[in-house]
Amino acid sequence: MIESQRHSYHLVDPRPRYGSISFIVSEVMFLFAFFRASSHSSLAPTVEIGGIWPPKGIGVLDPREIPFLNTPILLSSGATVTWAHHAILTGKEKRAVYALVATVSLALVFTGFQGMEYYQAPFTISDSIYGSTFFLATGFHGFHVIIGTLFLIVCGIRQYLGHLTKEHHVGFEAAAWYWHFVDVVRLFPFVSIYWWGGI
Repeated sequence: MIESQRHSYHLVDPRPRYGSISFIVSEVMFLFAFFRASSHSSLAPTVEIGGIWPPKGIGVLDPREIPFLNTPILLSSGATVTWAHHAILTGKEKRAVYALVATVSLALVFTGFQGMEYYQAPFTISDSIYGSTFFLATGFHGFHVIIGTLFLIVCGIRQYLGHLTKEHHVGFEAAAWYWHFVDVVRLFPFVSIYWWGGI
């Protein structure tokens, strides 16, 4: 059943939920490949990069600066999207809109800091395996943050217009699941790339 036909039936077709879960699982595997490449290179550095990690001549980012600041920002946005979901389930439409505005605001701050970090990075994507794995892993995670932000903006507009109810909000659930995937995955680049790679 299409979500907008809410008065016809009480049951909602479960296939969109299964599709959302399958998509998120595939994205987990996709990002895992990049984190695995970084971990493999850092645990067994080859002679081509001098046998050390990070490679000689690469100035790394301090994990206690922007990377550390960005991690609680994104994790906090997971809390605000949960607040929005709870507000939808309890029929508090205005609170759901406020929570979605807070979530999108935190996401935009995260994206801004990520861009600033890229601008200030003392290396590029072409600087050995370190630059390649750093920009691929963090860049694809950042791309997922942008897609999730757009997803949540659409949900916020739909919530403001009264399209989402406590009985019918499958689209928002998919956005919330995707957002939790994005914020939990943030822990992996922070630990494996920023912290471990910056030791």
